[in-house]
Amino acid sequence: MNSALRSLTCSLPRLASRSTSTTFTRPFTLSHIRMSAPSVPVPTDFNADLYSPLAQADPEIQALIDRETYRQFRGLELIASENLTSLAVMEANGSMFTNKYSEGLPGARYYGGNEVVDELEVLCQNRALAAFHLDGAEWGVNVQPYSGSTANFAAFTALIQPQDRIMGLGLADGGHLTHGAFTPKRNISASSIYFQSLPYQVDPATGLIDYDALEKNANLFKPRILICGASAYPRDFDYARLRKIADLNGSYLMMDMAHISGLVAAQVQNDPFKYCDVVCTTTHKTLRGPRAGLIFFNKTKESDIEKRINDAVFPACQGGPHNNTIAAVAVALKQVNTQAFRDYAAQIIANTKTIAKVLSSHDYKLQTDGSDNHLVLWDLRPLGLSGSKIEKICDLAHITLNKNSVPGDKSAMVPGGVRVGTNALTSRSMKEPEMEVVAEFLHRAVQIALQAQEESGSKKLVDFVKTVTEGEGASRKALQQLSHDVNTFAEKFPLPGVPDSASIKRVEA
Repeated sequence: MNSALRSLTCSLPRLASRSTSTTFTRPFTLSHIRMSAPSVPVPTDFNADLYSPLAQADPEIQALIDRETYRQFRGLELIASENLTSLAVMEANGSMFTNKYSEGLPGARYYGGNEVVDELEVLCQNRALAAFHLDGAEWGVNVQPYSGSTANFAAFTALIQPQDRIMGLGLADGGHLTHGAFTPKRNISASSIYFQSLPYQVDPATGLIDYDALEKNANLFKPRILICGASAYPRDFDYARLRKIADLNGSYLMMDMAHISGLVAAQVQNDPFKYCDVVCTTTHKTLRGPRAGLIFFNKTKESDIEKRINDAVFPACQGGPHNNTIAAVAVALKQVNTQAFRDYAAQIIANTKTIAKVLSSHDYKLQTDGSDNHLVLWDLRPLGLSGSKIEKICDLAHITLNKNSVPGDKSAMVPGGVRVGTNALTSRSMKEPEMEVVAEFLHRAVQIALQAQEESGSKKLVDFVKTVTEGEGASRKALQQLSHDVNTFAEKFPLPGVPDSASIKRVEA
């Protein structure tokens, strides 16, 4: 450093590197002085690998990435809990924020060097509140959870004690594992291991949540937390009714909006924030960000809830935050708060309704006879098919969806349906006409499955797969044609995250 520059630096006022407020002053640094720096040579010693691009440093991993990229490009992603995030989100997620450790909260870290990280986390918090149209005087948010599941358990940890009671939608009725799922033989989730759980259910006749039965059981069970939200429920929630039930029993009302958070932000679903005490979400489904979680909490109900939530996230349930992911979440939240995203969310619903309409025209049974959100739950039991077989036949045709329990299933191990979501295909700019094509592909897949099951002479999955992959019957030929048609169709649409889809390597999986 030359003497003049050293003198300038020494004369600058010393600025605090941390602040407990939500506004951070960016300190003056030498980086603000424009000067031509000499080229810094790359080392040739034991650190040389730190400067190699992935394709050179690890061709094996690069090859897997190339294969996965082509798999996504040539196929149709219909898993309701997935989406296709943006190039900007992926760039932030792979940024230099990966290197920084920052246990604690902005302005109160256990490590130094977090001036920029503090600014990042506060920016992410503010964008989260703005994305969901929330007043920071009423609502707070923790942006550090690694996932939706961690966010849910941290919320439980903050609000209640071990062996307290919770009520969530049953797994077979469309609920989530983390809402207290258990079987007659074992508790399969930490939420049922550490808390007493009583699930509520849907009406078998309509597939809709039975709010009357829920209220009756809640009045007996007296849950400390009443959980709303689902992973395979195609309708919206009656938050006013749920709030009334919670108040009658002295319960917290907690919403896990992981699946529909993008739709909530776009205001094309009912607003849980008007009624709930705590709202949790993932960030990678309809919100279309990286894989992470958020916990929103109403600060006006209990004076210490912010501290309890923050302490439950760290140090109770996890260590230091993943700052690279928080950066990516912030990018996604900025995108969410745009008219383009609101148009996207409305298109998701329109696309789902189109798929439901076409499938219904073929006399297939859909739970609740349709959808108000991003997914269709398709009951295959009237056809004598399992969800596992349709998932497999679709995989072979490069259509990705998942087997799923439907109300009335005897076992989650043998699910009677599949879940079909439109998030990802909508991110590829497919609209109603394309959804009609996709729905016809699904119809063809089911017809091939019925044919294969007949040709195999067995209901075992292994025999079914052998028939469509090695057999000489008509089902194998039909599946090959379906696969070809799907690939031809899918490759007409760009893949988010890839600036030029024409550059994608055609690498067979």
